[in-house]
Amino acid sequence: MPLKSLPCLFVPTVAAPKCRTGPVQSADTTKEGKSSKDQRNSKEGVMRVAVDAMGGDFGPKIMVEGALKASREYKIDICLVGAEDVIRKEIGHSSPLGSNIEIINAAEAIDMGEGLLSFRRKKRSSIRVGTQLVKDGKADAFVSTGNTAAVVYISRKVLGHLQGIEKPALSLLVPTLKGLTLLVDVGANVNCRPYDLHQFAVMGHIFMKNVCQIANPRVALMSIGEEETKGNDLIKDVFERLQASPLNFIGNVEGKDIYSGNADVIVSDGFTGNVALKVSEGVVETVLSMAKTEVMRNFFSKIGFFLMKRNLKKLYKRLHYAEYGGAPLLGLKGVCVIGHGRSNSNAVKNAIRLAKDFVASHAIEKIQHEMVGFSQRLVV
Repeated sequence: MPLKSLPCLFVPTVAAPKCRTGPVQSADTTKEGKSSKDQRNSKEGVMRVAVDAMGGDFGPKIMVEGALKASREYKIDICLVGAEDVIRKEIGHSSPLGSNIEIINAAEAIDMGEGLLSFRRKKRSSIRVGTQLVKDGKADAFVSTGNTAAVVYISRKVLGHLQGIEKPALSLLVPTLKGLTLLVDVGANVNCRPYDLHQFAVMGHIFMKNVCQIANPRVALMSIGEEETKGNDLIKDVFERLQASPLNFIGNVEGKDIYSGNADVIVSDGFTGNVALKVSEGVVETVLSMAKTEVMRNFFSKIGFFLMKRNLKKLYKRLHYAEYGGAPLLGLKGVCVIGHGRSNSNAVKNAIRLAKDFVASHAIEKIQHEMVGFSQRLVV
C-alpha cells in the first residue's frame, strides 16, 4: 500500500445513523449457507470483512469498537464473529449499528494461552467460523487479533495453500526512512528450510510489486552480518539460492537495517523475525516513555514539548504498530490478517483497512499467477 494511503491519527469519526442490528446466524447456518460470492451479499460490490470479536488481550469491547469505526470509515460490511450475547452486550456500549453490521454466532473461543489440542477440539470457535466464512465465499477477508498460532493453524486447514506454496508467511509492513518495508516471516513458521525462505522471498517480491506498486522490489536476507559468509547454515544456503534467483537480491542485512529503507523485502524465519519485531516495538515504547518523563522534568522542557507537539504526533503515528493494523498471511487461498494481541480500537480498524486493501488489489490471484512460474525454478 502506498504510504499516502495510510490512515491518520486523531481524526474524529462521525456516528452512524441509528438503525436496526443486522441478522444473527449460528455457526451451523454459516456452514450450510450458499457458497456463491454473488449470493452472500445483497449489496452487490460491497466488500465484507469477518472480524473475530473474541480475539485480543482486551476482549470484545475493543474489537467491536474497531469494527464499527472501520465500517463507517471504509464503507464496508462487517461480520462480527463470536458469542452473540457477549457481542450484543458490547454493542450496547457503542454507537448504534447500521444495517451493514451482522453478528455471526460462534459458541466457542480460543484463549491466548491455549495450544494445538484446543485448536482441533473447538470446532465452533470464532476463528474457525470466521475463516469458514471466507472459505464459503460469505466474507472477502478475515481479521483476528487472537491467538496467532491458532489463526495460522486453522486458516491453513480451512482455507488451504495456494498452488506451489507449502507454508504461509506472516508478513508485516513497517515504516522506514524511505517508505515501507515488508518483513517476511514475523512469526508463522519457527522452523524453516532453505526452500521455505526462498518461497517467502518470492511471495514478498510479488506482494510489494503488486500491492505497493514497486516495479522491482529489493529483496534482502536477515543475518548477523552483511557479508555472505555470515550466518548459520540455513542463512548461507538461502543466500546462495537467492543470489542465483531472478529476484532483485541485494544480499544480507542486519537487524539495524530494518527501518533504514534500504530493502523493500526482508526475509527471515518466523523465530528471528518475531524477535526482531518485538524488540523494535519495545524500543519504540521505551523511548517514548523516556521522552515523556524527561519532558515533565522542568518548565522549559514543557515549553519545548508544546512547540514540538504536532511533529511528535506525526512521529508517533509513523512508529506505533496501531497505525499498521496487522500482518497478512501470504500464501493462503483467502485473505487473513492477524493483528497485534494488544491492539486498541484504532489498530483493529487499521487491520480491517489492510484486509480491505489486500482484497481490492487482487493480491492473492497475482501471487498465485506469478508463483507458478517462480516455483518451477525453486529447488527443494
